[in-house]
Amino acid sequence: MNFDKIRCLIIDDDPFILELLQDKLDQYFPDIEVLSVASSGKKGMLEIAKHNPELIFLDVEMADMTGFEMLSQLSEISFQTIFITSYSHYAIKAIRFNALDYLLKPIDLGELKKAIKRYKIHNKENLQKENLSLALKNIANKNVSNHILNLKTQDGHLRLVLNDIVHIEGDRNYSYINLKNGTKKLVTKTLIELEELLDSKGFYRCHKSHIINAQHITSYSKGSLVELSKTISIPISRRKKKPFIEWFIAYQNIN
Repeated sequence: MNFDKIRCLIIDDDPFILELLQDKLDQYFPDIEVLSVASSGKKGMLEIAKHNPELIFLDVEMADMTGFEMLSQLSEISFQTIFITSYSHYAIKAIRFNALDYLLKPIDLGELKKAIKRYKIHNKENLQKENLSLALKNIANKNVSNHILNLKTQDGHLRLVLNDIVHIEGDRNYSYINLKNGTKKLVTKTLIELEELLDSKGFYRCHKSHIINAQHITSYSKGSLVELSKTISIPISRRKKKPFIEWFIAYQNIN
């Protein structure tokens, strides 16, 4: 075994993906050594304990357990993870919400090269291990309002508790996240991107320029305004008025 190489495992219940990814790594990445492959989460845990890898390619949805469930059963995570998934909206949303890295099946060589490059950068910064630890805490926490949104920024990572976000204002390719302490955070995410990340987490895009947090709604009028904490008034677009009321009533019934 060459310890100068990146020690790697592949865990996926699709034999085609196991063979395809191993072939690509062997052919195009001489600095990566595939120590072993595993076809289930249970076998994956055994291989992790046996080999102590630096990098794992991990299927999100396996027959015996999800990739997140497998990781949550480990006593320690000393490796970085690149998730592998089919186009599952739920899985990708969870991965993006927690600023984790992933590849879509079937594995594209160009995307694989980019993922390996990101791994090498993050390995020096230790960011991915922190992000993964945070993701597992979010998944274990049943109170969605206490989940932590993890956003990549030009200065690093911005981590915000969802309940601290009052509303978000869009400004072309940027967004201002307004917090309940009265401060604003500028992020290089469009409102469309944030709307997708926050879908089903108590947030609603009531206007082309605004996303609001249901936790902070104090009242809404029959006109076109919703009142938020600290007497903030946010407009509701005409076409959003009826679906907003239906959404807010459904939210109140659930919570």
